[in-house]
Amino acid sequence: MTIDLRRVLRVSCATGAIGVLALSAGAVRLDAQAAKGARVYAITAADKQQGAKAHPELLAEFGGAVTGPQADYVEQVGKRIAVQSGLSNATGDFTVTLLNSPVNNAFAIPGGYVYVTRQLTALMNDEAELAGVLGHEVGHVAARHSAQRQKAAQRNQILGVLGSVLAGAVLGDNALGQLGQKVFSQGSQLLTLKFSRSQELQADQLGITYLKRAGYDPRAMSSVLESLARQNALEAQLRGSTSQTPEWASTHPDPASRVRSALTYAGTATGGAANRDVFLSRIGGLIYGDDPRQGVVEGTRFTHPTLRFAFDAPTGFTMVNGTQAVTISGSTGKAQFSGGKLGAGLDSYVTGVFAGLTESNQARITPSSIEKTTVNGLPAAYGTARVQSSSGAVDVVVFAYDFGNGQAYHFVTLAQAGGAGAFNPMFRSLRRISAADAGTVRPRILRVETVRSGDTVRSLAARMAYTDAVVDRFLVLNGLQADAALRPGQKIKIVTY
Repeated sequence: MTIDLRRVLRVSCATGAIGVLALSAGAVRLDAQAAKGARVYAITAADKQQGAKAHPELLAEFGGAVTGPQADYVEQVGKRIAVQSGLSNATGDFTVTLLNSPVNNAFAIPGGYVYVTRQLTALMNDEAELAGVLGHEVGHVAARHSAQRQKAAQRNQILGVLGSVLAGAVLGDNALGQLGQKVFSQGSQLLTLKFSRSQELQADQLGITYLKRAGYDPRAMSSVLESLARQNALEAQLRGSTSQTPEWASTHPDPASRVRSALTYAGTATGGAANRDVFLSRIGGLIYGDDPRQGVVEGTRFTHPTLRFAFDAPTGFTMVNGTQAVTISGSTGKAQFSGGKLGAGLDSYVTGVFAGLTESNQARITPSSIEKTTVNGLPAAYGTARVQSSSGAVDVVVFAYDFGNGQAYHFVTLAQAGGAGAFNPMFRSLRRISAADAGTVRPRILRVETVRSGDTVRSLAARMAYTDAVVDRFLVLNGLQADAALRPGQKIKIVTY
């Protein structure tokens, strides 16, 4: 399970360049138009300390680090582009991590820490695009954008009662956290702030500047933004939604509108490496989508083959899986599924979850009562509390289950007053699964193959491990248009089991 509830529920943040850059002596002016008044501050001891403290928290939030040849390759490219920023001339001062996350994300923090998810990496089509994304993130840090956003956030506190619920506790041990443990510390909440349009454009320009310095094709920034915009539109289509805000755009607004700007800034000069075939050969074999070790979403069903349970979201709701929780979203409410140690019993557990939803400076949320029941043979308990938000009264439900051996799981749901019943089918659906059922859950894998004579877009798309929109998925994954003509010997990506 992996997701930050605040991101899915559209509070202020998700991922992106994060952290506070401490002011240091010896700031250097950026060259070219990309500077636009920005300064680069060399990595300081304070930066390194702050980054080292946040690094393990980020790894936990985003599924841990991928290891192996794909991660080694991403690290190599990331360090090559990062040293172009002026933060440091030593590649050893940068830590570049490929994250085991099924969402499209990339970010960087002070101290030389740079991150990209395997999902976003799989969307790219050459090494220059990877370098461009990582350069963009380093550019946010070099230009101190996060520090600027934090100052604004500290002047304008945006979380009310409902916001506090949305940014509430994620519970469990290693995979599921400790009871009452927050996804982010208070400091980390300030580290994940949405960037302004001007900051996005400046980071794009800085990334393009770094691409030129490193000898890459500077047009790669434009092409990867176009891929993100197309993936965004595809995800909205698959959700049946008019909203087109992808994970990366939660802190990196509107990639579609930035494509032309990036292309204009890159200029018309040809040259610069793309290293497409090298890139594709090095990223093949990545897990695509959910990692079964963290559970898998298939349509409206979530299955965790390792922990041996499954549940179904209500009709019309969508699910996003994350490292520490599953988020369920619909037009009539939002929910989060997680777990923790049972402790003194279900009553105490439910009360503890409610307590964990409340910020320290606010009145504690308590259920009006706690009811006992049984769901598919599992002892269960639930409580409801009504809280006031800026948009009116909201019903908060905690529904918990005793799985034995001291382990519990629970849903936290949010709905407008009187609307919590929409989640009743989901509450009743949680169940244990057999070893045989668990064994049917397989990971999707990114495969890189060579086009043969007679292959077409449709014939290759038919091999994708999906039952819907296979042609659209194939085209977006490979950065191809609908009228694309494939040629023998061309390398392409497909997603298979």
